Amino acid sequence: MALIEMKGITKIYRMGEEDVHALRGVALAIEKGEYVAIMGPSGSGKSTLMNLIGCLDTPSAGSYRLNGSEVARMTDDELASIRNREIGFVFQTFNLLPRTSAIAQVELPLVYGGVPKRERHDRAVEVLNAVGLGDRMTHQPSELSGGQRQRVAVARALINRPSLLLADEPTGNLDSKTGADIMALFDTLNRRGNTIVLVTHEEDIAEHARRIVRILDGKVLDDHPNTRARPASPVSVSNGTDGTPV
Repeated sequence: MALIEMKGITKIYRMGEEDVHALRGVALAIEKGEYVAIMGPSGSGKSTLMNLIGCLDTPSAGSYRLNGSEVARMTDDELASIRNREIGFVFQTFNLLPRTSAIAQVELPLVYGGVPKRERHDRAVEVLNAVGLGDRMTHQPSELSGGQRQRVAVARALINRPSLLLADEPTGNLDSKTGADIMALFDTLNRRGNTIVLVTHEEDIAEHARRIVRILDGKVLDDHPNTRARPASPVSVSNGTDGTPV
């Protein structure tokens, strides 16, 4: 069973008197453990596809099954639950709270999930160590570099041990060296078993993925393995205590 299975996905937005077809009959399947880049120019539909994959929106037509569950049949509460439980989000703008420590930022999804305080703390320490921030746990965003802030965002995305890590232009606000460090981290996380879907318009960023899907005018233009995928750099990342990837 594929982790992501989309068939005939169409998304239409109503803009005044006009219908805008953002996606036109997209079919996409992603297996557990894959590392996939979704590429396309502005207006191609890649952001709409990302929102559907992340259960931030629902299709106008077609079927989307995430981990075997039909997304269109879910209530708003069920969608919120699946976003918190199954999907880890990493955004270009980090989305960190300004006066909150790194460890408190990472614990937030577990707070929403009702996880006891001690377990929240232990798991947050685990993932912050995993992304190389063991010595920055009490620092606030203003005390961290851009790369460190993005690592906090990655740790927060991983805290629930999600089925899917969804990254939207994760290096867009970083300099080239720091961006390379974050991509090396993603490479290593994928080697550890995490499923990653990366949305980008940058060819050099997409080259890290093992498979590249190109979107144009709301359709899948090309979908092929990336034989030139860069080898993962030796970034230290730990597995969860229960043996699942962090």
